Amino acid sequence: MNDVRPLSIPVILGTTRKGRMSAHAARFVFGQLRKRHGITSELIDIGELNLPIDDAGEAVKDQRFSAAMERADAIVIVSPEYNHSFPGLLKHVLDSCLKEYIHKAAGIVGVSAGVFGGARTIEHFQPVLRELGLVSIFWDVNFGTVEKVFDSSGQLLDQAYVRRTDKFLNELIWMAKVLRYGRENISLE
Repeated sequence: MNDVRPLSIPVILGTTRKGRMSAHAARFVFGQLRKRHGITSELIDIGELNLPIDDAGEAVKDQRFSAAMERADAIVIVSPEYNHSFPGLLKHVLDSCLKEYIHKAAGIVGVSAGVFGGARTIEHFQPVLRELGLVSIFWDVNFGTVEKVFDSSGQLLDQAYVRRTDKFLNELIWMAKVLRYGRENISLE
């Protein structure tokens, strides 16, 4: 395996709502990733993408997003829970790529004002990740009652999330390394 090239793991902030507490969670996970040796990351806010909403699928690619997904060895999706699922606009963004995701790891960070911490979001993502060709890791991070986890400026109030996020990132990085080795060294034929 090529250990010289760092793993690329972008963090996708999957909501465009004003006052979104998910942004605090995304910045926190992004910051934790940037502390890791051998990892490059970028924070991708779907609200900043140039993606029309009057078409579907790969015909509407945002070239920056597509290039980031092509470079990625894994992705982190930070998503709030909207009515027991994830935002439709996030699904539209993810659907704009396909081949870029094949055999790459994905971890989901659920965010909710309620106590379940986006658990239903994470559950609903599993068949979507599979269809996109992503490999879901089995650890998640759930930011439940998010207004008690971060203050209004985004400072972490509950230090237990450092340990939880560390466990999540350890699994994601392990899976990213294994899948990159497979993509680079093992033929499907």
